[in-house]
Amino acid sequence: MKYSLLLASLLVSTAFNASAEEAKNLSAHEEVTINASAATVWTKLSNFNDLGAWHPAVKTTEIVSGKNNKVGAERLLTLQDGGTIKEKLLSYNAKGKTFKYSIIEGVLPVTSYVSSVTVKAAGKDKALVVWEGSFKRKDLATTPAEGADDATAVKVMTSVYRGGLDNLKKISE
Repeated sequence: MKYSLLLASLLVSTAFNASAEEAKNLSAHEEVTINASAATVWTKLSNFNDLGAWHPAVKTTEIVSGKNNKVGAERLLTLQDGGTIKEKLLSYNAKGKTFKYSIIEGVLPVTSYVSSVTVKAAGKDKALVVWEGSFKRKDLATTPAEGADDATAVKVMTSVYRGGLDNLKKISE
């Protein structure tokens, strides 16, 4: 009996790991050109502790661990609908106007999520903002539930990026 339980446990664990490995690596990439200097745009979005300053879906941002804009800082986003997302800052380069972060847990339909936001000069008083990420869908089953497939994960993340970048353009110009 003890061996049967052990074998069953190993089989379930192996099946889950196989599903996780089979899930595709997905990505989203959005960008926007803003009629403002890169320095001005960076000032608007560089505060890891205030995503809500430029993303309309975010109601509040709170650093729950570490120090703002320092690698290892963790923030808790509360969305307008009450959902939450916990993220960790992986790198931050003020001079290069870029940062990278991961999602630790949250309501978005993704896992293994890592993303970066970069601001680049794009001519006189113009900035190019690039927001891109890689992830897997959250439902790692071989056949995911309806609305939890790869296409949905990509669509949701693309919408998140587009909504933030469009609003950033609006408040920066």
